[in-house]
Amino acid sequence: MISYLDFEKPIAALEARIHELRSTADTGGLDLVNEIQKLETKSEQLLARTYASLTPWQKTQVARHPQRPHLRDYLAHIFTDFMPLGGDRLYGEDAAIVGGMARLGDRRVMVIGHEKGHDTQTRIKHNFGMGKPEGYRKAVRLMELAGRFGLPVVTLVDTSGAFPGVEAEERGQAEAIARATEACLSLPVPMVATIVGEGGSGGAVALASAERVLMLEHAVYSVISPEGCASILWRTGERAADAAAAMRVTAQDLLQLNVIDRIVPEPMGGAHRDPATASQALGKAIAEELDALAGVPARDLLHRREERFLAIGNL
Repeated sequence: MISYLDFEKPIAALEARIHELRSTADTGGLDLVNEIQKLETKSEQLLARTYASLTPWQKTQVARHPQRPHLRDYLAHIFTDFMPLGGDRLYGEDAAIVGGMARLGDRRVMVIGHEKGHDTQTRIKHNFGMGKPEGYRKAVRLMELAGRFGLPVVTLVDTSGAFPGVEAEERGQAEAIARATEACLSLPVPMVATIVGEGGSGGAVALASAERVLMLEHAVYSVISPEGCASILWRTGERAADAAAAMRVTAQDLLQLNVIDRIVPEPMGGAHRDPATASQALGKAIAEELDALAGVPARDLLHRREERFLAIGNL
């Protein structure tokens, strides 16, 4: 059962009517095929029109959809032979950032990403995808391991930001994020990062400082959440929609600003409506990017990363 967002209420009403007619046809033996087909066509057209003109705030809501695919879904659909590697060898294990070796087609890769969880229990376990210092230090360890063994690094970013708790600050949150960003920029192997949901602040940049940065069609990427920005600028979170528009958080805006390199299309209505198809498209895009980077010398990879970040905002 799909959870509908506020702006999807007209679609929800149509689909509820379709479900009602199907139930009536099944229980009453009535021939309602034509009526159902007409409503299905109308629903599909309304869905297409709605998602063709989403505002930045609406895209933010889609990126946060509770049924949107997370890291565990992409690991299941895109990669095989995933071997998780845990711990930062300094403090402990952080379930918000998951990583390990896997296979993408015939290619061995190191996969690292944020996991938000899919229900109350797992969301608490994974801290809603908000990484702690030990999570980012684990990411550094895995990136260094990938560099040592010549494994390309693939990161899947989906976080509202790094965990801001007192204990995280006590364990060096800012330093850990900086070290992870440095590790990305100094990798001697190809790195492809994808913003699959939310890309929030330094917690996202720490896993997205790659030479190729992809973004799903309805994902968002920003230095602060729209609510946080609105609270600073207007002293109220109620103007989050205005903040989202001003911040240019969408994939389409960020492609124009050279913040990202490629947009990966989502199924009609968002990745949460068809996770398998969304995963297939993402897996194909990542494989294409890795193919293009295969054989590029480490010195050239480092130069490409430097050049792409210097080009951000140059229109």
